Amino acid sequence: MERERLVVVGAGMAGLKLLEELKSRCPGRYNVTVVGAEPEPAYNRVLLSSLLAGEASDEDLALKERAWYGANGYRLFTGAEARAIDRAGKRVTLRDGRVLAYDKLVLATGSEPIRLPLPGGHLPQVLTFRDRCDAMKMTALATPGARAVVIGGGLLGLEAAYGLVKLGCAVTVVHLADKLMERQLDAAGAATLKRALEAKGIAFALGAQSETILGETRVEGLRLATGEVLPADMIIMACGVRPNAVLGRAAELEAKRGILVDDAMRASDPDVFAIGECAEHRGVVYGLVAPAYEHARTLAAHLAGEAEIYEGSLLSTNLKVSGVSVFSAGLVEAEEGCETVLLADPGHGHYRKFLVREDRLVGAILVGEASDALWYLDLIAKGEALGAMRDDLAFGRSFAMAA
Repeated sequence: MERERLVVVGAGMAGLKLLEELKSRCPGRYNVTVVGAEPEPAYNRVLLSSLLAGEASDEDLALKERAWYGANGYRLFTGAEARAIDRAGKRVTLRDGRVLAYDKLVLATGSEPIRLPLPGGHLPQVLTFRDRCDAMKMTALATPGARAVVIGGGLLGLEAAYGLVKLGCAVTVVHLADKLMERQLDAAGAATLKRALEAKGIAFALGAQSETILGETRVEGLRLATGEVLPADMIIMACGVRPNAVLGRAAELEAKRGILVDDAMRASDPDVFAIGECAEHRGVVYGLVAPAYEHARTLAAHLAGEAEIYEGSLLSTNLKVSGVSVFSAGLVEAEEGCETVLLADPGHGHYRKFLVREDRLVGAILVGEASDALWYLDLIAKGEALGAMRDDLAFGRSFAMAA
């Protein structure tokens, strides 16, 4: 019996996770071809800032050697951008003209960085921070004493800033909002993070709107809406990403921000699926690795003939932002019926906030020390009553569990 042809467009972390899950659940069931636009197989994007800072090597970013794909029966094409999908003929056309036939198609095309349409944005020293190539370009420009302006005070912008500071650059982060990481942190948590990053040498311009990139043939500075000019040798645009749903839209799959999928990760065509940052499920697009992995597990189960549905992911952030531990999950601000538990030590740069409703943890923010982050995340996810743990909740797992 001839195996069904499964084509996966996107050779990033979500696509690789799908392959690993298929290997585990139904090895050999499909004739699998994977195509990726980047020149190398999937690598760990989460470590890009560490690569930039010189704290991680190319080897540290590697996930699977190219040989792994072949050894498991997967055909891998890299540097092979998919240009068009013919849903009626069930074919994918690549940039070089090759045509791949499929029975089932998975789109794992990720997201693309947002480039602000600023005057001067065409200059060669205006970069984004999304892939390994971007990190290499930034490293080449980051000579000691070089001046860098990073537009964006979210996670990506702060990681770019930290990497550049580690390389000896003078860095200013320009952010439109009046606090850092405004989606994940409250005002006090954001202020704690800002102080910690200032101590590492990063300067900030908050509540600031970028207006014009100055320079004729190379970047010389950034003018803000107030008229203030920040001198710069490079500008890094790290102000967000958008789902890369171009291919799906061109094939007339239903899409809003991302490609619309159901609880089995199926798009509006029954033989087409989408996972990761290009997918929109129940009105939500997730720009994080953990939900993409959950997408991949759900889809692999479905392709293996198992009954599994995806009901959405609990949003959480748990990482070192520029060397400072930050964790956020659930609610950020108190809603009706919530009680707030606070523990702050500004001198040591520690801040903890917990939101409790009906004796259940519904939100947590940790800045400066986050070793118990996964325990708090588990409490939120399970929704179990805190009981006697409530009194020692802010002091961490060992204290609270001993209560």
